[in-house]
This record gives sequence, structure tokens and C-alpha cells, in this order.
Amino acid sequence: MARKKTSPDFETALSELQTLVTQLESGELSLEASLAAFEQGVRLTRDCQSALSQAEQKVKILLERDGELSEADLDTGADAGHEA
Repeated sequence: MARKKTSPDFETALSELQTLVTQLESGELSLEASLAAFEQGVRLTRDCQSALSQAEQKVKILLERDGELSEADLDTGADAGHEA
């Protein structure tokens, strides 16, 4: 049976990804189950990256004024605690 190519929303994909990471980190999955979880995780990661890219483009469009793009760094908390 063919699977639909619908992507879950960002929050759902992120939650599923976190669950997969927990399962993989537990070390209790078989090799086959680990590979399947990894493959699903890669798909979910791509879905999340795509959703974030789309959101970034929407923000850029909203910030555009007078034909000029006024970009501002968004503080997403992703870099919190990471210093260069």
C-alpha cells in the first residue's frame, strides 16, 4: 500500500523526533528497529527544517518595507548557552 506524502506540522514532527531520539538513546531497540527509527528521524528532521525555512521566509516577507529587506536576527533560544 502506498503511503501518503503528507508532512506532520512542526510541533508534531518535533515531538515524534524527540520520542525517536529517546528510543534510540535507550539502546533497547533491535538493529532493524534502530535503522527504521533513524530513517524516520531523518525524514522528520527534513520536515522540521523545511517548516523552519518556510517560517523564516514568511518573517522576511513581513519585514520587507519599501522594497528593501530589513533582516533582523531572531532569538530562537537555539544558541542559548553557546558562546563562540
